[in-house]
Amino acid sequence: MVTTSDIRNGLCIRYSNDIYKIVEFLHVKPGKGPAFVRTKMKSVTSGKVIDNTFSAGHKLEDVRVETHKFQYLYNDGEFYHFMNEADYTQIRLLEAALDNPGLMKEGEVVTVLINTEDNMPLSVDLPASVILEITATEPGVKGNTATNATKPATVETGAIVNVPLFINEGDKIKVETAKGTYKERVKE
Repeated sequence: MVTTSDIRNGLCIRYSNDIYKIVEFLHVKPGKGPAFVRTKMKSVTSGKVIDNTFSAGHKLEDVRVETHKFQYLYNDGEFYHFMNEADYTQIRLLEAALDNPGLMKEGEVVTVLINTEDNMPLSVDLPASVILEITATEPGVKGNTATNATKPATVETGAIVNVPLFINEGDKIKVETAKGTYKERVKE
């Protein structure tokens, strides 16, 4: 059991007959009335995100998890396949268990949270940022850089990321995986 003071990003809890992962939280202490914790939780089984508020001191049932390094192998349309780097066993996960599957390259090493009670994989944590190559984007117009204008660009994994106008096809960019946003251009 954990209390609201133990809530942190990535904590897995059992709530409403399901397992949820804390995505965001905010401890609120209003001037009048009791303190509370506002959370955004993602179901690890369905991928549904819900907002919930817990009063201060509320007890929650936590789920014991282990983290293991897995290599992303491929996507067969329905499942994403991963291989454990330690013992070479393979697992497959539904897209709902992944936070940003469009940013994973084949061969990428990710962290998989596994429930210690039944050895079921719960969710996949990507690295903080990934480097991807732009495969398709419209060319930028010279002189159109007075504002922070962006344009859509398709990266090698097929995901679409908004990038600044000076980014061209063939450029490599760093993408923040938590939000799926452009961070910077990477020089060779």
